[in-house]
Amino acid sequence: MIKVVCKMKLKPDVTIEEYLALAREVISETRKEKGCIMYALHQDINDPSTLTMLEEWESEEALNEHNKTEHVLNIVPELRKFRESTEINIYREIE
Repeated sequence: MIKVVCKMKLKPDVTIEEYLALAREVISETRKEKGCIMYALHQDINDPSTLTMLEEWESEEALNEHNKTEHVLNIVPELRKFRESTEINIYREIE
């Protein structure tokens, strides 16, 4: 089991609505992928400009395939333009 935590800080002049206009397509398409268990975007209660994507994948191979999909390759670079910073951490479950 692989978990991904992607924490993002939006630029001061970006609204959540602008970001979601693109992000919703990535979320929708990713949830259809083989090996995707969970893919959900969350907004920080105390700082609405901080978003965190929580992901759960069946395997590292499934995550790697996700990163090669058309929606990731085309839309994620556009989403990065709205962000001030991004931190991605990938975890493997310990058994």
